[in-house]
Order: sequence, then C-alpha cells, then structure tokens
Amino acid sequence: MRAQCIAVPMITWSASQYVRFEDERGRAAAELLARVPLVAPRLVVDLGCGPGNSTELLVGRWPSAEVAGLDASPDMLAAARKRLPGLAFLAEDVGVWMPSGAEDLLFANAVLHWVPNHLGVMVRLLAALRPGAVLAVQMPDNLAEPSHRAMVETAADGPWRDLLRDAAAARQLLPPPEAYYDALAPLSAMVDIWHTVYNIPLDGAEAVVAWMEGAGLRPFLEPLDAAARADYLTAYTRRVATAYPPRSDGKVLLRFPRLFVVAVRC
Repeated sequence: MRAQCIAVPMITWSASQYVRFEDERGRAAAELLARVPLVAPRLVVDLGCGPGNSTELLVGRWPSAEVAGLDASPDMLAAARKRLPGLAFLAEDVGVWMPSGAEDLLFANAVLHWVPNHLGVMVRLLAALRPGAVLAVQMPDNLAEPSHRAMVETAADGPWRDLLRDAAAARQLLPPPEAYYDALAPLSAMVDIWHTVYNIPLDGAEAVVAWMEGAGLRPFLEPLDAAARADYLTAYTRRVATAYPPRSDGKVLLRFPRLFVVAVRC
C-alpha cells in the first residue's frame, strides 16, 4: 500500500514536545475511535499519525487489521517507528493523496485543520472510498479561545511583528457543522457530527504554554531565532497567565473545544 499525508509548510514538528501531554491529547482520539461503526476492517490508515499514539489505539482495537501510519514530519515518523516497529509509517501528503479504494477506515486525528481547503480534501477522500468504508476526523476548534487569541496578539505586539505577519494564516476557523454535513451527506449513508469541550487541568500558565508549543504555537515560533523565540514565549506566557487564573487547587483549566466527524460511504 502507498499513501500520503500532511505537509505543513514552514512548520517543524517535535515528537518529544507533542507527547508531553499524550494522555490528555489521546482522549479525543479515543472518543473518535469509539464512534467508528466498523467491526473487522481489513485496512486502516492513520492520516497524520504523529508519534504513533493514535496508531496504537487503532492497532489495539483491530489487532488483525493492516494498519499504516502517515505523516510528513521526520521527527514524528521516527518516534512512531520506534513505538510500533512492526508497522509501515510513510512520509506523504494528504493534501494531494487519493486513496486506493481498498481502505476500510481513514482516521484523521488532529491533522486536517492544518490542510488548506480541508473540507474539500475530506470530500475527495470520502468519495474515493468504497461503500461501507469510513472517514473519521477530529480537529481542534479552538482559534477563538484565549490561548490562541494571545498568540496573535503577542505576534502583533513586538519586534517580531513583520516576521509573524502570516503566522496566523497557518490555520483558519473551522466551518460550522452544517457545512460539513452538506458537503459529506450526498456521499454518505450516515454522517455523525459533534463537538466536545474538554476542560483540562494543567499546572499553571507555563504548562499551558508547553501544551501549545506541541502544536498551535509552531507557526509563531518557527520563523524566530532562539533569542526572539524566548522573548515571544515570555510575552505570550504573561498573556496566558492573565487569561487562565489559578483555580482552588492552584491549577488552571484549559478549555479545549474539538469537532468530530464520522462519515460512512454510501
């Protein structure tokens, strides 16, 4: 099998940074997987597999299936291959990939929101599947949250302003659920769409920043040299500390909305 996955221009992904909060990040992947209505798929593809945590969930549910993980990041792929050495992990690009038609499940956990015109990509992927196959997608829907507003505000308020002028364009606000339904329903026997808002307790503003360094902050940090990156993070942390005050036990609550879509090909 040959498949392709995501390539995000100008972003270097760090597996070690990402897995610092693996248990918390894994909740959404597990929730998405629980709603996939397949009993015994033969071929499962993990789009944007990252360090292999979502791939491991797929193998655990269907140990007899052929499971492949796909990602564009060499660091993520190296971590995934170390974690699950018996599987195929391929460096590919979901933005241009066409499934072979043999796949029973395309599982996209926290990846398609980085892809331009991701709704069009979802339609293309679903259209290429055979009847009964499933496209399962989960994406953060958090650009309006204080954590992400603070990224943009910090980028606009410092000597790095020109360097970070386009950083926010790496992601766009997700369309409303109705847009996903209208696009996918004509190709589907069933479309299931829902939101979940996680309220994640973390150890203060620094922990929120560390969480964001694993994903959302990458477009803002990538263009900066080491000194400017440290200054940006200091300024960003101040904003985060104001937006996320300590709770009764000293922790802060990170509100994290996510959008889920499961479509079964008709």
